Amino acid sequence: MTLARPVWPLPEAVKLGWTTRLGGHSQAPFESNNQAHHVGDSAAAVDANRAGLIAGLTGCEQIRWLSQIHGNRVVAVETVADGAKADAATVSQPGIAAAVMTADCLPVFFWQDDGAQVAIAHGGWRGLAAGVLAETLKQFSDPGRVRCGLGPAIGPQAFEVGMDVVEAFADWPGAARCFKAAGSPGKWLADLPQLAEFWLQQAGVPAIYRSQLCTFSDAEHYFSYRRDGATGRMVNLIWRSA
Repeated sequence: MTLARPVWPLPEAVKLGWTTRLGGHSQAPFESNNQAHHVGDSAAAVDANRAGLIAGLTGCEQIRWLSQIHGNRVVAVETVADGAKADAATVSQPGIAAAVMTADCLPVFFWQDDGAQVAIAHGGWRGLAAGVLAETLKQFSDPGRVRCGLGPAIGPQAFEVGMDVVEAFADWPGAARCFKAAGSPGKWLADLPQLAEFWLQQAGVPAIYRSQLCTFSDAEHYFSYRRDGATGRMVNLIWRSA
């Protein structure tokens, strides 16, 4: 099982990427490479999918799995066990991956310019509004030395939200450019990647890379909760190789 890897300029020691829905063992509606135990899939199928994933990773012996809560808690993977309640993780120790699962939410990758530290955040709209990016960036000593990448997420043509979401970002940098009126009254189209990019830019991150991939529109490769309801999850990984 291979990991999809973006063509972003990374330090030699930093490895990252995400799974697609292809190449696993799960049956409908989780076909086929579902990485999540909490969605109702067969535990044996998920275990087989995870085993195939770890077997294909270079310089990574283990993955730290979180219990995501759409909040802003950040953990160091070296200090917690699988199942820690958090939506972001940082890691300095080589050989162990920080991971978040997604099926429309935005995975945000962080790495220091010398590759000495990496992190990842689960950026749904609630987590973004709660400050998960700020809490993750605080784990680095200098934002000017941090680089970020934005992985696959629901795109701005598909993510319809209500006024509550618009209001949650009222004070966000560039918010007016991240919401467009939708066809239905009181509904808006939200641009999650752009919201994240504007905040990171204001925070002093000098380089931000985008995958430009939409989970909602690419049903062949990506799970989408908004599109399908009952569905699997991709996992997004970042680690330091030895």
